[in-house]
Amino acid sequence: MNLRLRTLAQMVDQGARIADIGTDHAYLPIQLVKEGKVDYAIASDVAAGPLENAEKDIIAAGLKNKIETRLGSGLETISAKDRIDTVVIAGMGGKLMTNILNEAWSRNFHFATLILEPNVGEPGVREWLSAHKYQVINEKIIAEAGHIYELIKAQELENTISLTDRQIFFGPEILKEKNQVFYQKWRDQLAYHQRLLTNLNKAQEKDGAHIKQIEYEIKMIEEEIND
Repeated sequence: MNLRLRTLAQMVDQGARIADIGTDHAYLPIQLVKEGKVDYAIASDVAAGPLENAEKDIIAAGLKNKIETRLGSGLETISAKDRIDTVVIAGMGGKLMTNILNEAWSRNFHFATLILEPNVGEPGVREWLSAHKYQVINEKIIAEAGHIYELIKAQELENTISLTDRQIFFGPEILKEKNQVFYQKWRDQLAYHQRLLTNLNKAQEKDGAHIKQIEYEIKMIEEEIND
């Protein structure tokens, strides 16, 4: 199991009933059951091929009675009778992730704990969590195989938890312990933002609002990596 999946596994609470959405080979639920951390999991994927691979791996691990596979889109494969309290969604864009969560929300279908790893659009995910009364309680920023990942664990509360622009942008828990990967990511992002700002200012028809937003983000990044 790679670092990204190990870190996700560490975020799952002991005894949780999990649904792994976009499970691919079901590596995460298999590992969690093997460790004795969970007794039941749903491995769900929208594509038949990956789900067949997951099914084979589950059978090979002797865990067919502990992990159930479901074919379908997002959280449409999960129902209230499954009594799932923890949803893991990893390895997709933040916009798709929030669309999946919104679909469940439209059915008044909530989950106590969300463990999310968007591969792009992390601020949008945090905005969604804050707007839907989830508190970010744990975050990790890690590097593996040339990619940087932000992993977010959130729990549902009764009241809305407001985040500052800076917390949404960087992550409230990540900001508390800025590691080497944090600085690596945001130095690269600073260079990207500066190039983008140059190009925006060269445009014949300038997008003032976009320029202002990028300037604001550059200022935040510079303050965080030069503190």
